[in-house]
Amino acid sequence: MDEITILIIEDDEDIRESVKILLENEGFHVIEADNGMDGLHQISEDTDLVILDIMMPGISGIKTCEQIRKISYVPILFLTAKSSENDKIIGFTAGADDYLVKPFSYAELLARIKALLRRKQVYTCGNMKENGQNVWIKKGDLKINTTGNKVFSGDEEIYLTETEYEILSLMLKYRGKIFSVQNIYESVWQEPFFNNSANTVMVHIRKLRLKIEKNPQKPQIIQTVWGKGYRIDTFHKKTSDGKNDRNSAVGIFSCTAVVFAYIFYGKWSIKPVF
Repeated sequence: MDEITILIIEDDEDIRESVKILLENEGFHVIEADNGMDGLHQISEDTDLVILDIMMPGISGIKTCEQIRKISYVPILFLTAKSSENDKIIGFTAGADDYLVKPFSYAELLARIKALLRRKQVYTCGNMKENGQNVWIKKGDLKINTTGNKVFSGDEEIYLTETEYEILSLMLKYRGKIFSVQNIYESVWQEPFFNNSANTVMVHIRKLRLKIEKNPQKPQIIQTVWGKGYRIDTFHKKTSDGKNDRNSAVGIFSCTAVVFAYIFYGKWSIKPVF
């Protein structure tokens, strides 16, 4: 198994050192940075996860996160004393995948890190392969290659974070199903749902819509079902040979033909209702 590299960007030396010891005892390779600028220089293609403080001298954690998102979609976990709901929304909007408030337990930190790494592995490997073929799911200009975990609008690739793709792939896998925010949170984050977890989900849905919807104010792909949650209607599916999945269409046509035959040949008597 390849060594997993975690970058810690934290100006508090005691916290940085204690988290480093914890992670190294779990077998992770740890790189340290005590400020945002140094962290940006340390990040590379080999970085598997970033643990990032918000309040740091010089460039803040929020700005650091935004800069990382310009060059990488590595999972980012904010580790910070800023605990208000608005602070969390700002963090997720900047591009964070998760948010843990200080003081924290080492057990919870490890659980969140491992959950993020699992999602990264799924995102990287592409676990939605069907029958050895490239499978494309299409709705309008939006196309999703579920084998390579890639999303396109027309011919232009849309870059999603691991969390955004996990939400999208979950809803695609069960197209037509209504997902409550609790369903989404517990399926994607793999931890119990709390009241403030709803905002986490809604921020990610909003960011996802900004990337995949033509008009995020009037979403056609991720639809809101008021009082219940979100859903994605059935998409048009194609396999790598370009053939459409016509099962639904054939079924509808067959049923229509049967009904027409019954009416035409007088098998059914249809009377107007006044």
